[in-house]
Amino acid sequence: MTRLFIICFLLLAVIQRPAKAQLAQSLRIEIPSDPNESESFDVTPLAERGVLMTIQSGGYYDNAPILFNFQRYNNDLKQIWRTEFKQDIKFRSVLSYNNDQYVYYLFREYDTDKFQFLRLHLDDGGIETFDGILLDQFDIRQFKVMGGQAYVGGYHHSRPVVMSFSFFDHSTKVLPGMYVNHMEISSLEIDEARQEVNVLVHSTKRHCRFSIRTYAYDSKLVRTIDFDKAKYTLISGKLLPVSQNESVLVGNYSTDCTPYSQGIYVTRIHHGDQVDASTEAVNNTQYIEFSQLQNFFNYMKPHRQQKLLARAMKKKEEGKDYKFRYRLLVHDLQPTPDGLTLVAEVYYPQYRGNTLAYSGYLRGADRYEGYRYTHAFICGFDLQGKLLWDNCLPIKELLSPELTEMVQVSHQGDRMVLAYPNDGEITTEVIQGNKVLKETEKFKLQTNTEDEKVTYSTQENLMAWYDRHFLAYGFQKIAPSKNYASQREVFYLNKLTYTPEPVDTKSANAASRRNGGSER
Repeated sequence: MTRLFIICFLLLAVIQRPAKAQLAQSLRIEIPSDPNESESFDVTPLAERGVLMTIQSGGYYDNAPILFNFQRYNNDLKQIWRTEFKQDIKFRSVLSYNNDQYVYYLFREYDTDKFQFLRLHLDDGGIETFDGILLDQFDIRQFKVMGGQAYVGGYHHSRPVVMSFSFFDHSTKVLPGMYVNHMEISSLEIDEARQEVNVLVHSTKRHCRFSIRTYAYDSKLVRTIDFDKAKYTLISGKLLPVSQNESVLVGNYSTDCTPYSQGIYVTRIHHGDQVDASTEAVNNTQYIEFSQLQNFFNYMKPHRQQKLLARAMKKKEEGKDYKFRYRLLVHDLQPTPDGLTLVAEVYYPQYRGNTLAYSGYLRGADRYEGYRYTHAFICGFDLQGKLLWDNCLPIKELLSPELTEMVQVSHQGDRMVLAYPNDGEITTEVIQGNKVLKETEKFKLQTNTEDEKVTYSTQENLMAWYDRHFLAYGFQKIAPSKNYASQREVFYLNKLTYTPEPVDTKSANAASRRNGGSER
């Protein structure tokens, strides 16, 4: 009788259990890849319009022209068109940029000042090229396009340079006031509505002065907003227009001239008289220390979090600042119906077997492993720049050879799905403001058939696509479940759809936050 009761109870528990949230793998494309060939794959999500896949093969090591194979797919991953472009072997690809109509590629001839711009029309795959002269020994870091002009930013002899290139007459201009020593470009942003280009820069000397230099479409300097009288050192910033005359600037700041962040700041930029705009922006800047965020440290175990916050509070009581040492990768600001969201990932460079020598760390390049991510945090602001809420996503065992945005955000009404890829799996978390509705879950990427198994994954990427959908892509080795010896390597493109379960808000509030996590 007891045994029968237990069985009935377990069956009832299974029946009454609510349907779990699920990251469904609805569609998948596999393209055979030969590891012995010089080829690369690139994926450009186009929101509701589909996705563009670019396959590049050939080049210098093959002593053959570089072949670009462009393929556009719709949201069901059905091919719409396909076109090819052969690039001269003397050119190499530098950067790309896309908007609603075109995808642009920037090429340069090796060790010269000759450049070429390629414009790919997304409607039909039509291709145009534009040749021009920029600078030799130009270390390019940024590339944006507005209207009929390209803007290219980088360094020439260690000094920052931003140049404009006209697709109409192939003329070039150097944006004035940039070519100075000890200054770095934080970001290059275009404002389509105002037809302006904003270059955010900071100096590496003289108290790390931060400023925004705004240029008109004709490359003339319109205004400069300086933060040299700011309370703290601004490290980086992202701009988002919120009205016809104002933008919100959000970024991270430091208490000294170092790349280590103490917190985030937010201020409003008025596009008017530059003297008044500078004074107003500095005076209205809000500094939000990490310890003031409700959930920033939730990637730590509770006892570690409590000890850190206690030390920070003790320093404040003594009238001193507690020195946080976080490096941030700040994403572009995302507009919302009520304001905007900021997403940033916390990371640190990782080395193998750090050797203590001469009271410091001896870090050889041969022992550099990559960037270790600890967590991501997300903040919501209103249109006035007021912090509304914050949340945290712990990141476990994620090491990337390149510093790139790993965490993706899918907005689903007043909820957000945070996700990142690692080792053939996608980790997700569902939040609503400062609440965690669904703790972290892992979903394994599947092959097209059940009798095959993924044996190895590399160069994993994830992108928020549209609505509730993500794109996952990278390289995998796949073998039959019963014969691992006959492996094949493919480049895969997966369409993933996240369907959240109905959430019991009382349980979500009671659960509060996770009890475990990764910590440095």
